Amino acid sequence: MVLVFKTNVKSKRSIKKLEPLLDTLLFHSKWNFDMKDCDKILRVEGKEIVSSQIAALLAENGFYCEEL
Repeated sequence: MVLVFKTNVKSKRSIKKLEPLLDTLLFHSKWNFDMKDCDKILRVEGKEIVSSQIAALLAENGFYCEEL
């Protein structure tokens, strides 16, 4: 399963802040940000992914996140 999210994560520094949190939440999944995309896309690939948990995690850390 692949989920795609629109975010407002704009810098590598922000990704570094989120990295340990996403790694903990998505420990059996692959994830990455496409910073060249105008929607600052977060792609998550894995078997057991809960989109609401990902959106909540980003929101708790001050970021916008919407599943596309």
